[in-house]
Amino acid sequence: MALDETEFTVRLARGDSDIRAAQRLRYDVFVKELGGSGALVDHDARLECDRFDPYFDHLILRDQSRGGDVVGVYRLLRGDQAQAAGQFYSEDEYDLEPLRASGRRLLELGRSCLHPDYRGGTAIMHLWQALAAYVAEHRIEVLFGTASFHGTDVARLAEPLSLLHHRHLAPDDLRVRARVFQSMDLVPEERIDRRRAMREVPALIKGYLRLGGVVGEGAFVDRAFNTTDVCLVMDTQRLNAKAAGLYTRGGA
Repeated sequence: MALDETEFTVRLARGDSDIRAAQRLRYDVFVKELGGSGALVDHDARLECDRFDPYFDHLILRDQSRGGDVVGVYRLLRGDQAQAAGQFYSEDEYDLEPLRASGRRLLELGRSCLHPDYRGGTAIMHLWQALAAYVAEHRIEVLFGTASFHGTDVARLAEPLSLLHHRHLAPDDLRVRARVFQSMDLVPEERIDRRRAMREVPALIKGYLRLGGVVGEGAFVDRAFNTTDVCLVMDTQRLNAKAAGLYTRGGA
C-alpha cells in the first residue's frame, strides 16, 4: 500500500460504535492473528473485549482513504480511571507499587495494535503524536503498560528477554515486578548475540526503548493470550531527545 494514499485521522472514541470498531481490529490482531482469547471475547461478533473497556479511553486511528476504516488503536487508563475500575489492567500481572508509591500522575497503555497493512509505516507515529497530546493535556508523568512477545516458549525467547534485562532494566524507583515471576536473566550478557536478539524484539517494544523506555523485572507468561509479556515504563522526565521532540509537537 502506498503511504501517500493514506489520509489518517486520530481521535478518542466517542461512543459504543467507535469502541466496537476498536474491538473488531483487536479481535483480528490478538485473537485471529496471534491466537489469543479471553473470558469476554465475542467470537460470533468478532470483538475482543474485557471488563476494563468501559473505563479506558480508546485512541482510534482511521484511514479516510479507506472509508474511515479503523487501522490502529490504543487503550489509555489514567490513575483516576483505574481507581474507578478497581485497579490498573496490568496489576494482574505486575506489582505496580513502585509507581503507585511515587505519587506521580500515571497513564497505562494497552491493546496497541495496527492493521497488518499499516505496520512499518507512519501510522504508529500518528498514534504516538496523538498520545503525546493526551499526555500533555492530562499532565501525565509516567507511562507504563505490558507489551508482548508472541508465544509462551520462554526458552525460544531467552536471548531477547535477557538483552532487555541486562541493557534496559528500570531503575529501582520504577522497577515493577512480575507477580508470577519468570526471570528474564536467562543468558549471561557476554553470551548474547545482541544484533540477533534485538531483531527478535517486537517492533513496539523497540520503539519504546528508542524513546527511553525501560522494562520491569521479570516477564509474565500469559497462556490465555499466547504471549510472554514485559512491562515497559516511560518517565517523561527521563525521555531522550527524540521522545522530547515528539511530546513537544504533540502538545503544541
